[in-house]
Amino acid sequence: MSYTTTTTFTLTHAKHLAAKVITDLYQCHLLYGHPTGESIADYLTELIELLAGGYVGTYEFGFRKNGERVIAWRYSVGADGGLHGGDANAGNLYARASVVGAEYYNHLTYSDHWLEIGDAAREAVRARLPFQRKTASLPGDGQGYWQTDHGYTSGGRRIERTTFRPR
Repeated sequence: MSYTTTTTFTLTHAKHLAAKVITDLYQCHLLYGHPTGESIADYLTELIELLAGGYVGTYEFGFRKNGERVIAWRYSVGADGGLHGGDANAGNLYARASVVGAEYYNHLTYSDHWLEIGDAAREAVRARLPFQRKTASLPGDGQGYWQTDHGYTSGGRRIERTTFRPR
């Protein structure tokens, strides 16, 4: 006997995954002073909308100095059922980085699906977002290393969190 199950990714699943990332943003605010509370609320609205549509490829925030990462957290979104694993608790961010003289950044890359939906559909999605992102380059890796440390799962999708930590 065999069983087949399917999972439909819903707005509820998008909210669950976005809440995990936003919890990390709040902890970053508490540890390092950025982002602001107002911008965190906007990031939540943006993430829910974009995750629900399957439009996020990667999401990264952190601090840069002289064009290099000091500390950063990157979230990579897996395809439906593409990655397996448990749903970890959010938080537990690295708390000992020195961000003196560094600036906060927040960067999002879109999924292939975003490119496939066409200009009109992209404009309709953008109209529902609280802010418009500008094209920007990510900083280079500074004196540190990347470490995969968390995974968040909901509705057959998984977001893998990797942290750029100073040495």
